[in-house]
Amino acid sequence: MAELTATRLAGSAEAGEVLIVGPSLGTSAEALWGRCAARLPFEVVGWDLPGHGRSRPAGAAFSVSGLAGAVRDLAQAAASGRPAWYVGVSLGGAVGLELALDPGPFSGVAVLTAAPKIGTPEAWLERADLVRREGTAVMVAGSSVRWFAPGFAGREPEVADALLTSLSEADRESYAMACEALASFDLRDRVGARKVPLLVVAGQQDPVVPPEQARSAAPDEFAVLPGCGHLPPAEDPAAVADLLTRFFRPGR
Repeated sequence: MAELTATRLAGSAEAGEVLIVGPSLGTSAEALWGRCAARLPFEVVGWDLPGHGRSRPAGAAFSVSGLAGAVRDLAQAAASGRPAWYVGVSLGGAVGLELALDPGPFSGVAVLTAAPKIGTPEAWLERADLVRREGTAVMVAGSSVRWFAPGFAGREPEVADALLTSLSEADRESYAMACEALASFDLRDRVGARKVPLLVVAGQQDPVVPPEQARSAAPDEFAVLPGCGHLPPAEDPAAVADLLTRFFRPGR
């Protein structure tokens, strides 16, 4: 099982509920979720992928289901008996779909810009090979186009730069292993067996997981965020915080 590092992003242990937030491939939880976390009425705890952010590099190959198991363990410790919720972006969202099938402490799951299958195995394995040879910095130029809706990097250069820096600083072998985990990830035949409520959110201008692909997870609730690309918590933190609060705290 992967070893993950958790970081409190907002709130305190005295909060009545805890929200665990997961990253996209190539990002750190702090860079992706920091502005959104400050707007949420929970203790917000982020986790980093192996070799990303605060997590140590991977010592062995891992799977998306293995990441979900590590997140369940992390959440048990963080929640200490309190109600717990989960939300993840892209690869972190794929982890969320695994958690919806076997939720452990989670009473509900939200998935942003993810689907039961993301991309093709061939493309992920090609990317893994490229990054092993050339490092994660080789992904920066392409990611600046794939991650953000047109014009966002110009309007919010500090936010975009922090995310792209987290990509360039990620451990190349751990990133490659994450690509291999996505190559083998496919829940298309299992999404209907989830055990907790599921919210899916798509970015209107996301070229990685377009809205109709995200909708294939057959969620209880579905939303499309206008003007967003692949990383909505960074692109429109207020809108994401509002959606999550209404989903996890209905009627309050």
